[in-house]
This record gives sequence, C-alpha cells and structure tokens, in this order.
Amino acid sequence: MRTAYREHLDNFSRDVLIMANAVEAIMRQATDALLNQSLQAAEDALSATDELEPIRARCEERAVSLLALENPMAKDLRHVVSSIYIVEDFHRMGQLGKHIAKLARRRHPESPIPEPYQEYFEKYRELMNHMNSATREVLTHPDTEGALALHTDDDAVDELHHFLVSQTTNAKWQGCISAAVETAMLSRYYERFADHCVNVASRIVFLNTGLNPDEYLAQQQEASDGA
Repeated sequence: MRTAYREHLDNFSRDVLIMANAVEAIMRQATDALLNQSLQAAEDALSATDELEPIRARCEERAVSLLALENPMAKDLRHVVSSIYIVEDFHRMGQLGKHIAKLARRRHPESPIPEPYQEYFEKYRELMNHMNSATREVLTHPDTEGALALHTDDDAVDELHHFLVSQTTNAKWQGCISAAVETAMLSRYYERFADHCVNVASRIVFLNTGLNPDEYLAQQQEASDGA
C-alpha cells in the first residue's frame, strides 16, 4: 500500500514541477513579447497558459485521491497540502503571464511602455528569471534556507514596483495617460508574480519544518539566543 501511495505522491510532485517549468516559460515568452514587440512570443505564451489547465485538474484529482483514499503520515500530509497550494500559486502565475502577453499583443507593433522606462522592465526580466530559477530549484531540492532567500529577491521587486508606480503619477512622467496606466498595470503583474514565488517558497519551508517562515525564523533566533 505504501509503495502505491509513494508512486502517486511522486507523480503528483512531477506534475507540480511540470507546472513550474511551464510557468517559467510563459513569463519568459510574455516578457519577450513585451520588450521585443514579438507577436509570436505573445501567442506562444497565451497558448502555454491553456496547457496549464489539464495539469491543474490532474493535480487536484491526485490530491483528492491521496487525501481521501490513503492514510498519509505527517510529512507526507504536509507534502500533499503544500502541493495543493503550490499548484494554485502556479496557476495564478500563469494567469499573470497571460495578462502581460495579452497587453503586448494588443499594443503590437508598438510597446505599451514609454522608451525611458524600458530599462526598468529589463530589470524585471532579470529578477523574474532569477526567481523562477530559484523557485524551481527549491521545488526540486527542498531547502529551507534557499526558500527563505526568495524573500530578499521579492524585496527588490517591491522596490522597483513602488518606484515605477511613483513615476506614473509624477508630473515629469514621459508618456500619455494610457501609457501610465498600462505601465502601472504591467508593474503590478510582475510584483504579484514575485509574491507567488515567495508563496511557493513559504510552502517549502512549511513542508520541511511544519512552520511558516516567520515561525521558523523566530525558532532559529530563539535557539541562537539560548546557545
């Protein structure tokens, strides 16, 4: 029985990793469409988001089967519960990439971002590539410290988002009103994408320790103080 259960759990984990790879590709293609005015990249990103749905449905079915038909031990139960939340995070990340690709396609062959602000979205590309890679790494090799490191990357994204939003409301904004709205929207999509990367990392911390990141850090600090 445990052998069959482990096989189902491994298949579930494999599907979660497939979603991680798909979401990484969607964001890369959507960003390419945005920054390079690539209509093909936009279409590829949009097509890939449709492919997430059957994987999501399969994951939900696996989760129900594992919880209802088996008797998971504590660590395995954490694995299933964490994976359920991770699947939902990946689904939402895919939708954010879809929003970016749709906006890039709608404005093609022009860019929705005024030229003076393109460099900030190049920075978003760099940050998203790093966070996607780090997220996939902690999924493949669940590491508590590596998962916690993603919170630092998210801080950089938050700073960039706050800066860009402040620019769109500044009297010196170099663009029209619609460009300001779309730039703020795009920045928000990247900021929310990064938040979901952090959510996934937090699930990994819970999977490894049974604690959320704040609880884990408090426990570590208490242990350090008592040493």
